[in-house]
Amino acid sequence: MEVKAVLLSIPFGFVFLFSGLIINLIQGACYILVQPLSKTAHRRIIGAVTEILWLEFIFLMDWWSGFKVHLHTDFETYQLMGKEHALLMPNHICDADIFIMWLLAQRSSCLRGALMVVKRSSMYIPIYGWATWFAEHVFVSRNWGKDEEVLKSRFQSLQDFPRPFWLTLFVEGTRMTSDKLVAAQNFATSKGLPVPRNVLIPRTKGFVAAVRHMRSFVPAIYDITLAVPRGLRTPSLVGFLGREPTAVQIHIKRYSMKELPESDEAVAQWCRDKFVAKDNMLDEFQAKGTFENQKNTDIGRPRKSLIVLTTLGCIICLVVISLIQRYSLLSTRKGVISLAAGLALDAVFLHAVIEYTKLPQARKASMGNLTVQLKN
Repeated sequence: MEVKAVLLSIPFGFVFLFSGLIINLIQGACYILVQPLSKTAHRRIIGAVTEILWLEFIFLMDWWSGFKVHLHTDFETYQLMGKEHALLMPNHICDADIFIMWLLAQRSSCLRGALMVVKRSSMYIPIYGWATWFAEHVFVSRNWGKDEEVLKSRFQSLQDFPRPFWLTLFVEGTRMTSDKLVAAQNFATSKGLPVPRNVLIPRTKGFVAAVRHMRSFVPAIYDITLAVPRGLRTPSLVGFLGREPTAVQIHIKRYSMKELPESDEAVAQWCRDKFVAKDNMLDEFQAKGTFENQKNTDIGRPRKSLIVLTTLGCIICLVVISLIQRYSLLSTRKGVISLAAGLALDAVFLHAVIEYTKLPQARKASMGNLTVQLKN
């Protein structure tokens, strides 16, 4: 599956690699030259160029793999989406959750303000990680002693953000797997907590900090539940690259920040209660195949990502053809080797990105399979 995904997506890899490096350079230049003069102008420019990069991933979902999204929410919430600051609280089902949140933000004209709390190590990933740093995503080391002051500073810095933003917190702390679910169930049993069946137990410190420091300027929390219809593959980056069709249903319940209790412990309990309710809702979804009592909204498939990737692809193709002709790369041994090295670099880059999205256990298994193949 992974080999197929890499081979099929080599053209996308070239576009992403070259356009991403250019976008990173623009972000860096803007940070050095514009940010000291105008923080607002800097944020607007960063948002515009970062959106181009995220649209490339949305192209993978919408136009390359045929990924489908069905949205279930009430009309009032649907009308407010993208028009207000909001704290998003989804369950974490797979490595593609970040891309799904971008797709949802794009449908709500909020992609330029789609921010996330993510692990600090992702900051160092070329292109993607650098882009998220410039775009003011919030990075955590999963050490509360180090993260507490960082979160306070970063949350408060968003008060003057120049456009509506969505800040996504995956409060479970990690994506769902069968092993982690068993561990969560054992922990819940030992502590006398409700035993989860479809979600993990939320780690509430980051959520409580977000509410405490952003309550005054973020009016809403979107409680988001992601579910994959029975019989379909769980979404993944390797699946998108390999053109494996799948779908996800998204249920959104909006809560006014004013509805939340005042004390930190009560906010933490509110978060835990919502995950118990989310767990029950997923039980009903598995039994009935849909989220009931909410309208199923068709959020369409805008052409913007298709136009962006097609334009970038044409520009990069013209540049490559020009270089091939100028330096006669197809008529000399050195030129052919250079082109082959470029293809190999592209494939290695795609493989590295796929490996990073895997859980540690899956990564070890993948490397073990590769070692066996090489020995044979």
